Amino acid sequence: MRKITIKISAIFALILLMVFLQSQNIYSQQQKLAQTGMKFLNVSLDARATAFGDAITSLETNSSAMFYNPAGMARFEGIADVSLGQTKWIADITYYNASVAFAPFEGDYGVFGFSFVSVDYGDFFGTIRADNEQGYLDVGTFSPTAIAFGFGYAKSLSEKFAVGGNVKYVRQSLGTSIVGNVVQNPLTAGFASGTTQDNELDVLAFDFGVIYKTGFKSLNIGMSVRNFSREVQYKEEGFQLPLIFQIGTSFNFSDLLELDKNEHSILVTADANHPRDFPEQILFGFEYTFMNMLSLRGGYSAPNDERDITAGVGLKQNIQGLNLGIDYSYTDFGIFNSVHRITINFAY
Repeated sequence: MRKITIKISAIFALILLMVFLQSQNIYSQQQKLAQTGMKFLNVSLDARATAFGDAITSLETNSSAMFYNPAGMARFEGIADVSLGQTKWIADITYYNASVAFAPFEGDYGVFGFSFVSVDYGDFFGTIRADNEQGYLDVGTFSPTAIAFGFGYAKSLSEKFAVGGNVKYVRQSLGTSIVGNVVQNPLTAGFASGTTQDNELDVLAFDFGVIYKTGFKSLNIGMSVRNFSREVQYKEEGFQLPLIFQIGTSFNFSDLLELDKNEHSILVTADANHPRDFPEQILFGFEYTFMNMLSLRGGYSAPNDERDITAGVGLKQNIQGLNLGIDYSYTDFGIFNSVHRITINFAY
């Protein structure tokens, strides 16, 4: 059994490495910086993760791991876990996310998960070109939409090695275009000519991840690939999804200081990511937890144009067997003001 587990682990790690090398080959053939689509997939959603500066690839967490490294939910405590979150993004954009993880038969058959993301962009004024004095006509308002449904699975293959994967259905609608010569009908306020074109796309995307416990105290190493998919296109122009490769490590310094982790936990993380559409980054995170109830967090990533430090706080409480947690994070976004996230977690 042990040999089979080692072989499966090696095969999965090899697949992950091949995916990464393939992405490198794509980059070497043609650099497409800032030319990816469906960018909402790149926005970090979980309040605890963002307070860490997104340096959580090697952390064993809960159902929200499906948004970062699916392997992170392989060892979550309990039978079921639910996370609900809201992100107040820049430009009055709001993200809503939910994730659920279930470990039947005490996790003997792995952990199954479901995730959901929805984006509220608000209303926009629509215009079209026209042969009039202004050169355009107002066509009312439209509301772009974006959603992603994900199904994930994670399994602890040994005491040290965990793997996870996630397949998600992604859909984005940018409204309807009117193509051709357009003349406004003064009697009906409608348009006498022109054809309509729906700007909608959907695609399947995949995430993969591994977490390795080194055996040296609490030192973990993690690796993930997110948003791996085929190229998609609207009417003419094609684009890739925002593929990102991330690797990181974490360590609880309470081990070195010989502190009781149930009283004082000092967790430090560091990640490096390689995105398809912007330069590489180094991410750092820190979390101090007192009495396994109150957590204070901070994070930083570099290089950045506008995003500065991140900070957050978390509270946990067990109420008659139900673990209830609430996390908040703050991100300074320079000229775009600040971003606020809140996540509520239930685990049983």
